Amino acid sequence: MKLAFCLFKYFPFGGLQRDFRRIGEVCLNRSHEIYVYTMAWEGEKPHGFEVSQVQVRGVSNHRKCRNFSKKVNQLIREERFDAVVGFNKMEGLDVYYAADPCYKARMLKEKGPLYRISPRYGTYLTLEEYVFKPSAGTHILLISEMEKAKYIQYYQTPEERFHSLPPGIARDRVIHGNIAGIGKSVRSELIIGDDEIMLLMVGSGFKTKGLDRSLSALASLPEGLRIKTKLFIIGRGKPESFEKIARRLNIDRQIQFLGGRDDVPRFMAGADLLLHPAYTENTGTVLIEAMAAGLPVLATDICGYAFHVKKADAGMLVPSPFRQDIFNNMLERMITSREKETWKRNGLRYVSENDVFSLPEKAADVIEAVAKHKAGTG
Repeated sequence: MKLAFCLFKYFPFGGLQRDFRRIGEVCLNRSHEIYVYTMAWEGEKPHGFEVSQVQVRGVSNHRKCRNFSKKVNQLIREERFDAVVGFNKMEGLDVYYAADPCYKARMLKEKGPLYRISPRYGTYLTLEEYVFKPSAGTHILLISEMEKAKYIQYYQTPEERFHSLPPGIARDRVIHGNIAGIGKSVRSELIIGDDEIMLLMVGSGFKTKGLDRSLSALASLPEGLRIKTKLFIIGRGKPESFEKIARRLNIDRQIQFLGGRDDVPRFMAGADLLLHPAYTENTGTVLIEAMAAGLPVLATDICGYAFHVKKADAGMLVPSPFRQDIFNNMLERMITSREKETWKRNGLRYVSENDVFSLPEKAADVIEAVAKHKAGTG
């Protein structure tokens, strides 16, 4: 099959981008041809992917996204693809990988009437409508059941167009061998004593992931606990504003930005607790990755994969609506709790007993089925 994969931007450390690449590689291994259309590509191009960087104009991101959608549709009409797969919302898709939450639902909750008459809102709403309106016909690869209900509520999307996928952490994100030994090595590299607490945050987009909430919680700890607690942040983003917050809270010497990395599991093996107080999170694959490393989790309950943490009893969830004082208290409780070893064992057992790997394969199955149906052979 000849498949077109479309996404706005590719960079190595984004969750959506990792999923795109892994799904594409599975399709490639099944002898399909993979053509990629994107506005920007950072990093190495996978062998076998035909990558086209589409040049578009626009003074704002939403205009560029709109123009990309239009231009890519012109390009794909000139080719004969068996299926067009999108990892961002745009027109002309046969299959959409639903990595992002429902834009309309989020904006109606977060923004006022004036915002909803802005060109930005209108553009992103139109791109979402292309995918989810009843007449679209686009099949949706679903990774969050919570978002499914919102799309049906706001767009009346037919139920049969949704295809639920299991979590899909990469197998190379799971540590094999001596987890304790690897963790000890990491702590030695970071100069963390045995009596000190290592908190970890993982994810690009520090604002969305709730880094400000974590800084406030760290600063709120009792002095004796606070001075021996350090927070390490892995991911791509602009740290300057958060470094300013840390200085204001007098905890700037206790935080460190490590940038985007490929060896995240090593740091999970060395950490005492994963913090993920996200403002919005369609899934939160990092929660499953932490469980696979035996790392207890403290996350907001709005994360799509938060129910796995609860089901496994592998940590604690901050209830909605979020309150900083509750999060602060939960952080102190988890740091000092005797249940840390229990949470660790529960996370490891849950990952070993449940399917948390097959998202790319199941996504490729749907793409193939849609392509066959489109060709009239399914």
